[in-house]
Amino acid sequence: MNLLEIRNLTLIKDNRPILNNLSMDIWAGHVHAIIGPNGAGKSTLANTIMGLSGYREFEGDILLERESIAPLSVDERARRGITLLFQEPARFEGLGVMQFILAGATVKSRATAEEALIKVGLAPEKYLKRAVDKTLSGGERKRIELASIYAMKPRLVLMDEPDSGVDIDSVKYIFAIIKELRKSGSTVILITHSPEVLRHADHAFLICAGTLVDKGDMTSMFDYFNGKCVPCEHVGQPVADSAAQMLTTAVNLQ
Repeated sequence: MNLLEIRNLTLIKDNRPILNNLSMDIWAGHVHAIIGPNGAGKSTLANTIMGLSGYREFEGDILLERESIAPLSVDERARRGITLLFQEPARFEGLGVMQFILAGATVKSRATAEEALIKVGLAPEKYLKRAVDKTLSGGERKRIELASIYAMKPRLVLMDEPDSGVDIDSVKYIFAIIKELRKSGSTVILITHSPEVLRHADHAFLICAGTLVDKGDMTSMFDYFNGKCVPCEHVGQPVADSAAQMLTTAVNLQ
């Protein structure tokens, strides 16, 4: 069953289509990955699904359980169970960690906040009374944001580069939360440049220049990270970074 359907989505910025007649089906209860070179439109797609400012004027449609969400605000989409984990973790000066975690939680209790912190490897006694501010490291803030998403039990969570800029321990807990979300019935979309993140998906889409060029189960998509891109009209050759095994593709979109 499809939870989300993206239909002929086109979004133009600076007179250039960032998303170009893009269609895809997101299956309920699965972990999907969206991969592709820098500038392919991956983050733009996530922002458009979430309905962020600057990403609401588009052609096509986005359907949640066959109902269009195009007219809905960010808050209305959040109430429908859609949430976005940003590449740069949130910072709300003065907002307490417990308040932050419980803001969208299905059950608003101290026990919920404690369980969520434990799930991301943070001791509740050390963090519940702290603020989500500059005293926290990037990795700590990312984990606390993950804890808030775990407590939320969303229908659909979009994770934009979830492993970006965090330490190895934090990455371990990110993968654990992805597994927990899937187990609880949430649908997850991972925006990623990382083959390691891809391993935690069931299914993947490859996009280039805002267009879907390939899709398949997770194992069928690893060739892209080995420099074997799908033939298309765009100039550019994927190159694997032998040190990090990460994509550093340069694409000419002209």
